[in-house]
Formats: sequence, structure tokens, C-alpha cells
Amino acid sequence: MTSLTPPEPHLTFRGGTAGALAPFLVFLGGVVWLALAGAPDERGFWPVLLAALAVGVVLAREPGRYADTVIAAMGQPIVALMIVAWLLSGVLGTLLTESGLVQSLVWGARQLHLGPALFTGAAFVVCALVSTSTGTSFGTILVAGPLLYPAGGALGAPPAVLMGAILAGATWGDSISPVSDTSIASAGSQGTDVPGTVRSRLKYVVPAGLMALIASVLLAARGAAMTVPVTATEGSARALPMLLVPVLVIALMVRKRHLLEGLLAGIVLALALGLSFGLLAASRVMYIDHDAFGARGLIIDGLGRGVGVSVFTLLLMGLVGGVQASGVIERLTAGLRTTTTGPRASEGWIVALVLIAALLTTHSVVAMLSVGALVQQIGARAGIHAYRRANLLDMTVCTWPFILPYFLPTILASSATAQAVSSGMPRLSPFTIGLSNTYAWSLMAMIIFAILTGYGRGTDR
Repeated sequence: MTSLTPPEPHLTFRGGTAGALAPFLVFLGGVVWLALAGAPDERGFWPVLLAALAVGVVLAREPGRYADTVIAAMGQPIVALMIVAWLLSGVLGTLLTESGLVQSLVWGARQLHLGPALFTGAAFVVCALVSTSTGTSFGTILVAGPLLYPAGGALGAPPAVLMGAILAGATWGDSISPVSDTSIASAGSQGTDVPGTVRSRLKYVVPAGLMALIASVLLAARGAAMTVPVTATEGSARALPMLLVPVLVIALMVRKRHLLEGLLAGIVLALALGLSFGLLAASRVMYIDHDAFGARGLIIDGLGRGVGVSVFTLLLMGLVGGVQASGVIERLTAGLRTTTTGPRASEGWIVALVLIAALLTTHSVVAMLSVGALVQQIGARAGIHAYRRANLLDMTVCTWPFILPYFLPTILASSATAQAVSSGMPRLSPFTIGLSNTYAWSLMAMIIFAILTGYGRGTDR
């Protein structure tokens, strides 16, 4: 007979639920303060996260067990995957930038007579197509952000609007893709099929996406008159062969190959093409700096670019692990299990539940799975179809988590802008980029409209 190990009891904190939430509130308060102060980069979040973890240790009734939980959360495979992806994407972006690909993209855009507004719209569409095909907004930002941001800036596109459009396109693709992890998790949590769920979602996300695209173009056209184009060389078609690198990475992701496999293949191809066409100097790839007693070069510089967001991810996942282990989400939602409400109120509760879970866990899939069973109960009692429930979950996690400055999409987008500083473009804060995500705001408006008016409720069958 196989013995079953009983589930480990929840972590308890001094002050109960308030004590369990205190570390996260310390982190949130610090993030808001940094965001309002300009939040120069994700390194500014490091001390805030350390302070939040220290509060957790002090308030936990079992400090040792809390520490073990934090370390275990940091050691999750998904965390390791994200950290390695950040590091490798830094290397890939450095090689492509050094090769002169950005200048060649600017040259190509000028040959096609793309102004700042049209380039911003094109960046939105490109990112939407890549994200839809690959199912990952993270991968889209990693590959496309460091190229499109400086190229659009050289044409005079407003930096915040441009990067907001890049993030918005990636968000749209994530919300509409049948291979996205959020599409799979939302449908699975409601016990329904992915293809049918995505088909029924089109009536919401397509109008929201078109509104966002138009808004990005109009904002870029308006802001371009007040923007001085980034100083850049005229460029030429010389580095255009390097476009094969992001094409290869995207193709591998579309074929469902591992993200690390795609990034490593892209790095190898970038080195091969760059050295073969004379776009990269072999002496710059890696060399020994005898005066500084250390190794230097493009590879090391690229890895260094990913350190900030990697440490942030590590510390954040540890903090989130402590909050999850406290059982606070279950306690906050326990009273809703026996509540009987109509369709409109029930849908409002569904959105509120997954949003609260997302804000506390900072992970869309974890948030949907955490409240999935409760959403099934509430929705079924009110006669809300599984497609509608799944779509409300999926659309909600594509709003605030792609706007607020402490979620990984905005942090990663901010990190992508840092790679363009050498091109004369400003580094943007996660707060600034999130506010410029036109699709997240449009989708939020669509969710409210659908709940209040019942739009789509009767056709989600």
C-alpha cells in the first residue's frame, strides 16, 4: 500500500492575514514610490524586495520554514528558465545591435517611407503576429523590443508610445494565441476545450486590439511632432542579413522548440553571420583586459544586461512563494463559495477574484489555477458558460499584469529599452511603459462593457 503524504500546513504569521500580506504590501509600497520617483531600472527593486523578505521572516511564526519556502520558490524550474532566458537574450540583443542591424532597419524604414506613426503601428502588428504565433509575450519582447525600439526612435517615434505599442502588440498576441500558456490554463481551469474558448474570445479581443492599434498610431503621430529623432547614421542594407537571426529564433518557437534552444541557436547564427560579413570584429566578441585583470567583450556585456532583471525575478518569486504558502488567497475567497448572485454580479466577482490572485502571485497562470475551481462554482451557479468564464479569466490577466510596474512584462520591456541607451534612446521605467500599453487599457474597457451590457454572454456556447 502506498502511503500518502499529507499536505503541509499553511504558513502562519503574526497578525493573521494582515501579517501574511505585510511583506507583499511593503514591496508594493516600495515599487509605487520608485515608480513615481522615476524608477531608473529593476535594480532599484532589489533593496525593496530584500526589505519585504526581512519583514516576512520577522512576522512568520516559523521563520526557518518561511525561509525554506522562499528558497524553494526561487528554485522552481520556471524561475531558472526565466533567468537563463533574460541572460541569453541580453547576449543576442548585444550582438544584433553591435552588427548595425538597427541602422539597417532605419534605412529600410526610410526607403519604404515609414514615418514615426506608421513605424509604431508596424511595430505593434509585428509583435502581435510574433506573439500570436509563439504564444509568448515574454519571448516577443526579448527578441523584438531591443531592435524595434531604437529603430523607431531614430525615425522620431515618441519613446514611451513606441515601447508601449511593442508591449501592446505582444499582449494582444498573448491574449489571442491558442498556444499561449494563459489560453491553455484558462480553458483547463474551467474544464473546456482550448480551440472553442479561443474562437469565442475573438469577439472581444479583435475589437480591443484594433482600437489599441489605432490609438498607438494616433498617439505616435501626435507625439512625433514634439520628438527630436535620435541621432543615427544613415545606415545601409549591409546588416540586413542579420534579420535571419530573429527569424530563426521565432521559427523555432513557432515549432514549439525550447526557448533556450532558440536563443542559443540565434546567438550562434548571429556570431556566424556577423563574423562572416565583417559586421562583428572577432577581437570584440571576447578578449582579456590586462589592465583591469578581467575578461571583456560583447558576450560578457550581453550577459551583464540580463543581471538586473534576473536578480529581480529571483527575489520576487521567493516573496510570492511565501505569500502563496500562507493560504491567504483561500481565506480571502472562502466566503464566496456559498454566495448566489446573478450573471452580471458573478462575472464581476470572477474578474475580481483572478485579478486579486494575479496581484498577489504576479503570475497569470498560477492566479487562474488558484481560483479556477471557485470560478467554476460561481459561474455554473449563475448559468455562465465555461467559454465565457475562461475568457474572463484570460482577458483579465492580460490587463493589469501588463500595466503595473512590478510585473515581469513591464519590467522586461523596461530592460529592453536599456539596450538602446547607447543609440541615444532613453531608458523607460516600467511604470511609463505600462501606462502606454494601449491594448491592456482597451481590453479592460471591453471587459467592463461585456459585463455591464451582457455583450457576448449569449453567444459563448
